[in-house]
Amino acid sequence: MSVVLDIARAYRAPVTVFRRRLGGAPREDRALVTLMLACGLIFVSQLPVRQCEAFETGGDFQMLAGATLFAWLFVMPLLAYGFGSLTHATARLFGGRGTGYGARFALFWALLVASPLWLFWGLTRGFVGPGLEERAVGLVALLAFLVHWSLNLWAAERGPK
Repeated sequence: MSVVLDIARAYRAPVTVFRRRLGGAPREDRALVTLMLACGLIFVSQLPVRQCEAFETGGDFQMLAGATLFAWLFVMPLLAYGFGSLTHATARLFGGRGTGYGARFALFWALLVASPLWLFWGLTRGFVGPGLEERAVGLVALLAFLVHWSLNLWAAERGPK
């Protein structure tokens, strides 16, 4: 299945799409690609914000973009792997029956599903600027991520269907 179509389908049937994406044997390569794609899209969403920031402050755009690149493509994947594993350990304390891979993939897939809204937030922040519109789009993006992550984690920790 196409990732783009699955992202769109995830807004209609999140658990079904997640279970299909998670299905089969655990494959860390698939999880890593999902995470890196999500982080890459979120990095791209930050570029209009950094350009606006550089213009307003007279700062160097390349320096700001480089720092954002480092944060989203090198630091965040490490933190996401750690946080995904931590959520699995926490779920185990409350009776979760899933795997560490499932909990990590739940987080990574939720990031990827919410990334189009992050892109929209970056455009809003970069072109409209800070304000009510930017906050509303950011809130929608955050809620989409949290809803998808919680549904995915719930499905992953229930164990195999």
